Amino acid sequence: MPPMLRNSRESWGSLARFFHWAVAALVLVQVALGLAASAWRLSPMKLDLFVWHKSLGFVILLLVLLRLIWRMVNPTPALSAGMSGIERLGARASHGLFYVLLILLPVNGWVINSAANVPFSIFWLLPLPAIVAPSPALAGTAENAHFVLFSLLSLLVVVHAGAALRHHFVKRDEVLSRMLFGPPRT
Repeated sequence: MPPMLRNSRESWGSLARFFHWAVAALVLVQVALGLAASAWRLSPMKLDLFVWHKSLGFVILLLVLLRLIWRMVNPTPALSAGMSGIERLGARASHGLFYVLLILLPVNGWVINSAANVPFSIFWLLPLPAIVAPSPALAGTAENAHFVLFSLLSLLVVVHAGAALRHHFVKRDEVLSRMLFGPPRT
């Protein structure tokens, strides 16, 4: 049976799974690039690391926006019947917070870049206009906000992964398995 592209009431479709895992992988790459770029001595390599970090940030933003559109035109699989009310609330809140953070982080990075008056082109090809006027004070504030947003995202990733593993190994329900690759699990 070929994988289903669309979601059903019971399972995530292959496109939703692709968006989930592509964003997850890119976020991990972003963490490595951001930490490496921040720690690297001033050099052409440091600048290249930041271009990759910023460019992938826009790829993540695009994927998240596409995922939100896809989610609006597809049914969302029902939450597991065995979930308590607090688990259901936590699942909905954490997913909403993921979307907010994954949109805010790249936009905030764009503010940092613009306020620092640093020209930027996505993958050295597509120039982006500044979205705020140059301001060293705003650049510093935005950098601090970027770290706070990154810290929140990191904490949320740990909680999300822990919850998925708990569902799989402790509760032994379908929550994790229906987001894994392969034919949709029903």
